[in-house]
Amino acid sequence: MFLRLVRFTLSESARSRAQAMADDLIPAIKQLSGCQSAVFFGGGDDGESGIAVLWDSQEHADSAAAVISPRLEQHLAGNVTAPPERRLFPVLAC
Repeated sequence: MFLRLVRFTLSESARSRAQAMADDLIPAIKQLSGCQSAVFFGGGDDGESGIAVLWDSQEHADSAAAVISPRLEQHLAGNVTAPPERRLFPVLAC
């Protein structure tokens, strides 16, 4: 099992868009093969936000990234203070 973690900080003007981003991305991620669970977190006053997804395999995680990354980039374009941080971790326990 693997955890994909994508963290980003929404600009002040984009913070109100966090819920719309979550509503678009999370259902799309959950439909992909190998997704065990997906959450969108943050959306508060500081703009710190992100997505955490549990995948059954690295192959499914990588395949999903090719599909979801362009969609995420459309949401983030001009709306973040820096490029997002993307990481993939092996899961040791759940």
